[in-house]
Amino acid sequence: MEKDKTVTSRKRFEREFNRVAELAPWIDRLRQPGWFVVRLFLALILIVGGCLAILPVLGLWMIPVGMLLLAIDIPALQGPLATLIVRGRWTWHRIRKRWRG
Repeated sequence: MEKDKTVTSRKRFEREFNRVAELAPWIDRLRQPGWFVVRLFLALILIVGGCLAILPVLGLWMIPVGMLLLAIDIPALQGPLATLIVRGRWTWHRIRKRWRG
């Protein structure tokens, strides 16, 4: 049963990652197998930069993108991160619907 949950989490992560990659095509290129070091470095930079969100250029948007890059190589992050992406998208749709009337 644990293996089924892992496979389901992986598929859900892949689906959500592909949706994000449609918005930011450069992120899909970082997914290639030989780019582990670049992904790790960029993910850590983004997460640290997101923690410094009070600076003008940096923002909280950097934390989820950094986590997304880390989740490519850390399977334990894939399920929870895919869930957060889905919930965030639902919340965003509800907020937009409310604002539009």
